Amino acid sequence: MKLKLTDPNLRLRPIQSADMDKLLEIYGSTREKEMERVPHWSDLMKKEFIASQFRAQHEYYQKNYIGADFWVIEKNNKTIGRLYFQEDHQGQGMRIIDISILPEYRNQGIGRGIFEDLLGKAAALDRPLTIHVESFNPAKNLYTRLGFRTISETNGIYHLMEWKHTI
Repeated sequence: MKLKLTDPNLRLRPIQSADMDKLLEIYGSTREKEMERVPHWSDLMKKEFIASQFRAQHEYYQKNYIGADFWVIEKNNKTIGRLYFQEDHQGQGMRIIDISILPEYRNQGIGRGIFEDLLGKAAALDRPLTIHVESFNPAKNLYTRLGFRTISETNGIYHLMEWKHTI
């Protein structure tokens, strides 16, 4: 799928094998607070744990989201995040599989802008857009402000949120 981003400083490009170290860094940045809660682990243990979790997640996404787009997000030609997206998720609409942005680029409107572009695409195609988010993830507040609503919950932690275009 082709997604045109409104912000001229941002672009999406397919991930390549050369991106794996940066994608690991991006993934690791989403688990930093969690790693702070295990002070008895050495830095090496944390690094190995994050690397194994990243590999497992990456393999799972590649196997289970056939036909999805796996992109790096670049700002001024520098990789700052990732967006994994499926335009036709099991015939149920569009799915944001994952969106992650490095901490130094968060809270600058980048994620919101990408979401607004995705919402525009979903509205143009008259399809719902879904995303899973952990209940404690601060991004859940953004999704709610953008009009997503929780439609299911798993283990009290994982919320499936959906946005539908209304006229």
